[in-house]
Amino acid sequence: MQEGKVKFFNQMKNFGFITGDDGKDYFVHSSSLAEGIYIREGDKVSFEVTDGERGPKAEKVELID
Repeated sequence: MQEGKVKFFNQMKNFGFITGDDGKDYFVHSSSLAEGIYIREGDKVSFEVTDGERGPKAEKVELID
């Protein structure tokens, strides 16, 4: 599992980016969020990295308290 902060997330378009603690940006789609989870800019999250169509993608995204 990787950790990072939400760079931005567009609720209308259902996607955004997370900046990992490693300094890289990861694409995130609403389908990658746990059920009932909503993320906003600045939220601290944990996630798994997979290879997306256009680069690294965050999956199984969860909020960290």
